[in-house]
Amino acid sequence: MRAQLPALTPTTGIDLSGRWNDTDSRQVADQMIHDLFKSDGFTQYAGSLGRKPVIIVGFIRNRTSEHIDAGNFIRKMEVVIHNSGLADLVENDEFRDRLRQERAGQQDFADPATAARWGKELGADVMLFGELNAETDVYNKKRVTNYITTLYLTDIETNRRIWYGQHEIKKLVKN
Repeated sequence: MRAQLPALTPTTGIDLSGRWNDTDSRQVADQMIHDLFKSDGFTQYAGSLGRKPVIIVGFIRNRTSEHIDAGNFIRKMEVVIHNSGLADLVENDEFRDRLRQERAGQQDFADPATAARWGKELGADVMLFGELNAETDVYNKKRVTNYITTLYLTDIETNRRIWYGQHEIKKLVKN
C-alpha cells in the first residue's frame, strides 16, 4: 500500500534543498512591497504628487552563486504592486517595445477609429530595482545561508531615493 502524500498547492511552502525557492520569492515580494507602501518615504512622495505614483520595475540583479530566476521574482512583485491599488504599474522595456510594435502595426492595418494612438503612454515616476545576495557559512555537516534582498525605489526625474528596503531569510541545512 502506497503512502498518501499531502495535497500540494502553488502556495504550499516546501523547502527541500535549503536554497532560494518559490516560497521565498513570494514571501519576500509580499513583505517588501508592503513595507514599501507603508513607508514614510513612499507616503510622503505619493502625497506630494497628489495621485498614485506610477512605478516601473527595473532590473533585479542576482549576485548569489545560485540560479535564481530574477524575472519570476519581479513578476511576483508586480502582482503585489498591481493588486495593491496604491500605485500604478507600467510595463518594463521588453513589453513596452512589443506594445509599440503592435501600436505601429495598428496604424497601417486597423480601422483608424479603433487604432491605439501614439503619445498616450503613462510615464513612470519611480523605478524599483535591486539585488539578491547570499552569505554562506559552512561548518562540519551544517550550512547556513543568509539571503539578503535589497530594493531601491528611486525618482526617475531627480534620481532621489524614495525608499530603501532589505529583507533577509536565513536557512540551515544539515547533511
